[in-house]
Amino acid sequence: MDFIFALAWWQHLIFIAFCVIIIIQLFYYLRYFRKLANYAAPKKEQSQEYPVSVIICARDEAPNLIKNLPGILVQNYKTTHEIIVVNDNSVDDTKYLLDEFRKSFKNLTPIALTQEAKLIPGKKFPLSMGIKSAKYEIVLLTDADCVPASEYWIQQMQDGYHNGIEVVLGYGSYYKMPGLLNKIIRFETFHTALQYLSFALAGKAYMGVGRNLSYKKDVFFRNKGFSAINMIPSGDDDLFINMVANKHNTAIVIDQDAHTLSEPKKTWTEWWRQKSRHYTTAKYYKKNHKFLLGLYSLSHALVYPLLIASIIFFNWWLALSVFTVRLVVLAVIWKKAMKKLNEEDLWPMFLLFDIWMFIYYTLFTPTLVKKPGKNWK
Repeated sequence: MDFIFALAWWQHLIFIAFCVIIIIQLFYYLRYFRKLANYAAPKKEQSQEYPVSVIICARDEAPNLIKNLPGILVQNYKTTHEIIVVNDNSVDDTKYLLDEFRKSFKNLTPIALTQEAKLIPGKKFPLSMGIKSAKYEIVLLTDADCVPASEYWIQQMQDGYHNGIEVVLGYGSYYKMPGLLNKIIRFETFHTALQYLSFALAGKAYMGVGRNLSYKKDVFFRNKGFSAINMIPSGDDDLFINMVANKHNTAIVIDQDAHTLSEPKKTWTEWWRQKSRHYTTAKYYKKNHKFLLGLYSLSHALVYPLLIASIIFFNWWLALSVFTVRLVVLAVIWKKAMKKLNEEDLWPMFLLFDIWMFIYYTLFTPTLVKKPGKNWK
């Protein structure tokens, strides 16, 4: 009798735990992610074009610069702007390539670094040199392996600035190519953006991506640049934004003309290394951000194990009914948000991607405690 009672108690406990996880997931989707899905850029009474300094850091990036730099140099932006390329100790043909571009584009300013910065690993030192050399208050950052999705990238990104805004978060997408890996990379990029853009809209901005990010020089100098995070190889984008962004000074720009495009990794090993490097900075986020992100990730990772346990040990149709409620909400919000970010071709696979996230969290959880590498490339 005691055994039967104990078994029934555990069966009910499993289902209750499953329901709690579903409620947590619904909270995130209806409280936060719905904001991006339903987002419409605020209408401005008058549009103003600001002088902009675009900054790119490059180390041995000659092939990427040949392919991508022209897309930045020929932007349709009539207001004063400059393109700064920080040549960080390159040993390839970057210097000669920039010299050739400089002959045709007078607003291109190469900055050559010929010595490594001691005790400052990663990209922060070259980026700091670029920001300090910038002529204009608004700096717009991207990478050498990125190209603007349109000739209106500068125009769209700077349009995010209005009264009180000091940080503008953009979206850096990847080229659409055949194959499962490409779809997974693009979905993971979308899913990350769903979180950081939605949280920013909710007044809880916690990161940006260096492929498409803008802020004012005053924010950089007021917070003493990267001095608080210089010892960490990565984090020049997410950790800096985590440190300086707040609900009053941050805006997002997700117009498709404002996106940047990058070449995705071609092999699973390359992608694994890239993602592992990115996740090593998450442990340095503010405590409230770590809690929000951690609770969401944990709840997402537990959905399918608890669903299976509830089907086996409790009641299959009741468990599936509860799960269906979450799945419908997820499907609707993902579809609308994917359309906003020009990733809607991924939506037909939304169920597979949802299942994939359980595998994803299981694989990458150990990287949260891994020591960061020393190189930014």
